[in-house]
Amino acid sequence: MSDNRWEHFPHDADVGIRGFGRSRAEAFEHAALAMTAAVTDLESVDPREAIEIHCAAPDDELLLADWLNALVYEMGTRRMLFSRFEVHIHEGRLEGRAWGERVDIEKHRPIVEVKGATYTSLRVGEEPGGTWIAQCVIDV
Repeated sequence: MSDNRWEHFPHDADVGIRGFGRSRAEAFEHAALAMTAAVTDLESVDPREAIEIHCAAPDDELLLADWLNALVYEMGTRRMLFSRFEVHIHEGRLEGRAWGERVDIEKHRPIVEVKGATYTSLRVGEEPGGTWIAQCVIDV
């Protein structure tokens, strides 16, 4: 597996995010990191407070979109950014935890606000060699 755990990919108006992992759950965690990295420098976000997130969906792609949109909801309502994630997936159900802190404009210097994960370029799958990829475009 590559040393890169996440990356952004070009999209006309928004931002493509992609997470890689040795498992589907790890790829979901790294996709969430990529989403935060579209907003701010990950190193600036201290994992001080944990919140739990639960999602369910009929397939992996919809589960990824639900996971990321649940994080966007928590970011907006709690006014937080997250820099550490833990995901467990079993039979279409995701149990996750996100650690972060309240947004501090001076400290975090957010570049954009994420409005949501879209179905554009939505893909979750295992590549030859065993690396999992979880990707989509986020609306900013």
